[in-house]
Amino acid sequence: MIGFVYCITKTSSGKKYIGKKLFSFSKTTYKTVKLKNGNKKRKKIKGKIESDWKQYFGSSIHLTEDISNSGKDQFTREILYFCKSKSECSYVEAKLQFEFKVLESDNFYNNQISVRIHGSHIINKI
Repeated sequence: MIGFVYCITKTSSGKKYIGKKLFSFSKTTYKTVKLKNGNKKRKKIKGKIESDWKQYFGSSIHLTEDISNSGKDQFTREILYFCKSKSECSYVEAKLQFEFKVLESDNFYNNQISVRIHGSHIINKI
């Protein structure tokens, strides 16, 4: 699994946030390598870095403000789906956001739905 779709809920009000998070991300670093002829060359090194998924509380400005004011202990975090690809994470997140009508209710912190997925990344893979 490369990521998950989650729900954060404020326990006192029941207000929710639906989002996605990846377990890791790619990072490119550069290393200077000395060649046999004395010249130097920059070499690309690609690697995976673990994300902050264990402490993550969403990207919504309204949610993070509320967490700052109320405290993390006033919120519960729940993983709804584990996903095998970035496309699956994006698809499931958007699907749930539309199903729960997050933009049509004051019961959600979500204030936008952004998704761009190609069908070939989803068909017969979920």
